Amino acid sequence: QSAIFNFQSLLTVILLLICTCAYLRAIVPSLLDGHKTGVLGTFWKCARIGERKSPYVALCCVAMAFSILFLT
Repeated sequence: QSAIFNFQSLLTVILLLICTCAYLRAIVPSLLDGHKTGVLGTFWKCARIGERKSPYVALCCVAMAFSILFLT
């Protein structure tokens, strides 16, 4: 199935997007900082969420990994 119709897959994709954007911004800040609006602004916003809410995002990643590994 597509990730759009499966809620667990959708959450996994969103968490991976947030973590990837935050990692890319930490490594190459100029890649995302120039695009704060438009479609590429979505990646900048995901990076900001990953930076500011990192303990919560990390907890969600651990919970999602546990769910995927042991509950499905």
